[in-house]
Amino acid sequence: MPFLSLLPHICAPSVNIARLSATCDGGEMLRKIVILATATTILLAADATQPAPSLRDPAKKEIAMQLVSAAENSSLDWKAQYAYIEYNVEGNEKENRGYTAGIIGFTSRTHDMLELVEYYAQIAPDNPLAKYLPALRKVDDTPSKEGLGKPFEQDWKTAGADPKFREAQDHERDRTYFDPAVTLAQSDGLRALGQFLYYDASVMHGEDGMRAVRRAAMKKAKRPIDGGDETAYLNAFLDARKAEMKKEQGHTDTTRVDTMQRVFVQESNLDLHPPLHFKVYGDPYVIDAK
Repeated sequence: MPFLSLLPHICAPSVNIARLSATCDGGEMLRKIVILATATTILLAADATQPAPSLRDPAKKEIAMQLVSAAENSSLDWKAQYAYIEYNVEGNEKENRGYTAGIIGFTSRTHDMLELVEYYAQIAPDNPLAKYLPALRKVDDTPSKEGLGKPFEQDWKTAGADPKFREAQDHERDRTYFDPAVTLAQSDGLRALGQFLYYDASVMHGEDGMRAVRRAAMKKAKRPIDGGDETAYLNAFLDARKAEMKKEQGHTDTTRVDTMQRVFVQESNLDLHPPLHFKVYGDPYVIDAK
């Protein structure tokens, strides 16, 4: 760095004003102090311009996975959810999405479960779920479990231990939800927290639903890329997200917004730095710094 070339001109090797005064006359000491102050200012300025890690940073992404798991599965152990599967988690027939399963709640009604199993069959043709592809295609866009049922549930749980199935879930999560959400948030000038808000909205509402929430937020506040205040925009986004959640009976509990995401915004933790203290469904969680 350019400021390093200044350091040899400081007469004392230690950054210590007392030593400077002992080894330099008055004028020389003043000159050395000015050089030292200049070098320090340059160093601090260079450090301040380093961009904060995005949600794609491995440590930040791990936090995002834990936060979603707390909201979706009431556990920070997101890697234990590859084998998770449940029918009609919504608890009512009108909103029944069929089977909900895996690390971000792939569902048999909304096409992403079908795409997951299709990708799994591409990378591991001889897998325990490939035989259910005709049934998954048939029930796609319906809450039906015809041709699936208990055998499918058991085979999903078995596949949950397969590294290839875990790879497939990670791939489809990133392709369908994580990468598009983070890319869009970055284009809006949002840091890690805002990127997570977009991602979590995508997990629950799909990318189209998340974009609808974003459009509603943009009517209330400017995005940072447009010169707006980031905190004000995130609050507007969460207001719109909460309104969207309340449209469905299965999403009337809005604590993932109220006592998790809103807390981080109120704390101005825009870079999503741990430790994170929050609640979901009344249960307390802590994500410590590693």
